[in-house]
Amino acid sequence: MSSLPEAPVFVVQLHDARRRHYDVRLEVDGVLKSWAVPLGPSLDPVVKRLAVFTTDHDLEYATYEGVHAEAKYGSGAVIVWDAGVYTNLTRDKQRRLVEPGAAIERGHLKFRLNGVKLQGTWAFTRTDRDWLMVKVRDDSADPSLDLTTTEPRSILSGLTIEEMAATAP
Repeated sequence: MSSLPEAPVFVVQLHDARRRHYDVRLEVDGVLKSWAVPLGPSLDPVVKRLAVFTTDHDLEYATYEGVHAEAKYGSGAVIVWDAGVYTNLTRDKQRRLVEPGAAIERGHLKFRLNGVKLQGTWAFTRTDRDWLMVKVRDDSADPSLDLTTTEPRSILSGLTIEEMAATAP
C-alpha cells in the first residue's frame, strides 16, 4: 500500500529589502512560486492586498533565514514569518479541481493554509497589472486582528526582522 503524498508546503518570509515586504511562497511543480506582498497577508476578507508575482525559488529556500548582502534574491534580512502546508481549492466552471500551476497561468488560485500563524482560505487573483491576495470569508477571518503587528517573530529562530538584521557581520 502506497503512502499518501505529502501536502505541498507554503512559507511566508518577511524580507527587509529596499522596501520591507512579505514573500508568500507556495510549492508548485517542484519550486516555490512567489508573490511579494508589501503589507503582508490580511485576515480581513474586505482587504485586497497588492501581490507582485516574483521569481521562482528552490524548495530549499523555504527554511532560509539570514541577511543577504547584494545577493540574487535581493539584499537585507529575511526571517521565516510563517510556514506549513496548503491545500489547493481552485475549481473550474465545471467544479473540477485545477492544478496550481494551471491556476496561476489562468490568473486565479484559491488555497487553504495550515500554518503556525495563518489558517484558512485565501486567493491570489491576477489583475491587469499585478495580483491581489484576498482572505476568503471563513471561520479564520478576523478583521480586528493584524498578525503582521501582533506576531512579528520568526517561527524558526524566534527573532524579529530587526534582530536578524543585527546578526549581519
